[in-house]
Order: sequence, then C-alpha cells, then structure tokens
Amino acid sequence: MIVRIYAIAVYLFLYVPIGIIVLFSFNAGRHASELRGLSIQWYGKALSNPFVGDAFFTSLIIAFSVAILSSLMGTAAALALQRLKGVPRILFDGMIYISVMIPGIVIGIATLVALVTVFNFLNPLLASVWPEGVKPPKLHMGFASVIAAHTLFTMSLVIILVRARIAGMDRALIEASMDLYATPWRTFYQVTLPQIYPAILAGFLLSFTFSFDDFIISFFVAGANTTLPVYIFASIRRGITPEVNAIGTMVLAGSLTLLMTAQFLLRARARR
Repeated sequence: MIVRIYAIAVYLFLYVPIGIIVLFSFNAGRHASELRGLSIQWYGKALSNPFVGDAFFTSLIIAFSVAILSSLMGTAAALALQRLKGVPRILFDGMIYISVMIPGIVIGIATLVALVTVFNFLNPLLASVWPEGVKPPKLHMGFASVIAAHTLFTMSLVIILVRARIAGMDRALIEASMDLYATPWRTFYQVTLPQIYPAILAGFLLSFTFSFDDFIISFFVAGANTTLPVYIFASIRRGITPEVNAIGTMVLAGSLTLLMTAQFLLRARARR
C-alpha cells in the first residue's frame, strides 16, 4: 500500500505540472497564473509569431541532422566495439558512460572553449593561405557547432541502446549466414540490421528528442542562431505568458505523436 501511494505521488509530481501548462495554454486572459475562460487565441499568436517559427525550424533542422548522424555513427561504433576485448574495450566503455553522466553545463562550457580555441587557430591560418582580393571564410558558432556538440552527446545513447540489442541477438543466424557464403554486407543487411532496427529507431528518437529539447549546450554554442528552448528561456525572463504555455503544449503534442507513430511502426513490423 505504501509503495502504491508513493508511486501515485511520484506520477502526480511529474504530470500535474504538465497538465497545468496544457490547461493554461487555453487561457483567455493575458496572465498565465489566472484562468479567465478558455480560448485558443494564444496558439494562433504563437503560430503567427515569426520568431517562434524561425526558432522552431532551427531546432527541427538541428535535431533531425543530429538524429541521423548519431544513429549512423552510433550504430557503426556499437558494431565495432562488440569486437573489442580487454583494456581498449574498458577504456571506450568508460568514455561512453562518462559522456552520458557529465552534466550538460560542463559539456556546454567544454565545447565552447574547444570550438573557440579551434576557430582562433584556424581563422588566421585560412586568412594567410587564401588568395588576395578574395574574402576568406570565417569559422564561427552556428548550425554546425550545435550539431557537432549534440551529436557527440547523443551518439553515446545510441551506442548503449544498440550494444544492448546486439548482446541479446541470436548469433546463430549470423553464423548460418556466413556458412551459406553470404558477404559481410549482405549478412549485415539481411540478418543483423533487422534484429537491431528497433534499437536504432529508439536511438534516433532519443537523439531527436534530446537535441530538440536541449537548452544548456545550445545556449553556449548556438551563436547567432536561436533554437526553440533558447527562445522560450528568453521569453520566460520577460514573464510567463499563455503563449509560452501554448508553445510548450504544441511541442509536447508533437513529441507524443512522434513516439506513438514509432511505436505503431515497430508493432506493424513485428506483426509482419
């Protein structure tokens, strides 16, 4: 009974604030803390706000790019690490888990310092070797820096998920494929990939979600680009409005839709 009460309290603590945000996003008044009727006017204002649109598409492009890169490189790294033994495997395992456990603010500061140091070294070098009369390119913070920082962080999540799936995979199927003279690529495409596909899809969704929702790392390395979490933070500093609640509700609805779609696809694939 005590455990059940504790579980109910935890779920209420987690989901009641989300429910309040959703409820107050339909507030007819201008103050987020006072519910004065129901209206969808703030959704229209949020969708018509050009700054919200720019920040949303910036986050969408970054998150999609990060999810693809993390899935590809994380899957390749997981397959390669399965063949490592001894001290090298211990070292790589330690680096993977450390990258997940390190606080985001540490990753953001470290990435900022590293990128600034690299840019300060490469920009004068490019200027010295560039033809005269032509303006040399200048490396700076932007899309590439955010994508690189997010990919390094989320790739560890994909590696952990895919390696867990590989560990529970039936190795007899791979050996049978090799006995039938299948090439390594054909074995991977027809035997290994269908078994680890759910883990890759889960890693893709996690990478997309972590990148889209990340604020700390983006705040340090985004430069002039404004992602949606950075925009929401800047808006909250001026005061919480129902428009902010509407943006949060739309992001929540999009995330739930994405997760349910992925779950539907996985179940459909399992039935086939």
